[in-house]
Amino acid sequence: MKSILITGASSGIGRATALEFLNEGWRVGLLARRKDRLSEIADAHENATSLPCDVTDPDAMQRAFGQFIDTAGRLDALFNNAGTFGPSAPIDEVSLDEFDRVVNVNLRGMFIAARLAFAQMRGQSPQGGRIINNGSLSAHVPRPGSICYTTTKHAITGMTRTLSLDGRPYDIACGQIDIGNATSEMVSDLKAAQPEMQVMDTRHAARSVLHMAQLPLDANVQFMTVMATKMPYIGRG
Repeated sequence: MKSILITGASSGIGRATALEFLNEGWRVGLLARRKDRLSEIADAHENATSLPCDVTDPDAMQRAFGQFIDTAGRLDALFNNAGTFGPSAPIDEVSLDEFDRVVNVNLRGMFIAARLAFAQMRGQSPQGGRIINNGSLSAHVPRPGSICYTTTKHAITGMTRTLSLDGRPYDIACGQIDIGNATSEMVSDLKAAQPEMQVMDTRHAARSVLHMAQLPLDANVQFMTVMATKMPYIGRG
């Protein structure tokens, strides 16, 4: 049975992705802060492991990874998904504390998860695995008033590229999925302010992650964009 750890698995894209992998027979480690939501999924699926944890806490993350490896035996994939949007405002209205909070989750948290996954995949036998980072259309084309989120997502693209290079000697593939307006709590908040926003079912994003993860390690989706067809991303929409 193949295994995957998913961060931010309690809601939105993370939860939808976890359910897709569980339905395909993968062993899934559910990692997020909200224990009750993780337990709800784990109680319904014997191949799910609830791992309540804050992605910004390196010691707690190491324990969670260790617990999952003890159960699964190895780690075939990481969906590095946990993130937060942060304040929607021009830069001079964003406090340093707000900026630090977004960086801590979106960049430091994803670094911690990738570091732990890379070490496990490099050291296990047979060696190798796949890291899939959740980027964003904001890694290419930002929304107005998204300085914190956009800055971190550009950084994630750099992380993806570097992991792709550094992972080659160890059969560790790394790719990035850039998702545009999939239904989630984060997008629902944005849509409340912008009712005209075009959205798609979160399951389309989840199935795209599954496709990336199911490839053999000698093939890799380096970057994938999946989005609501009519959202204003290409040209003027």
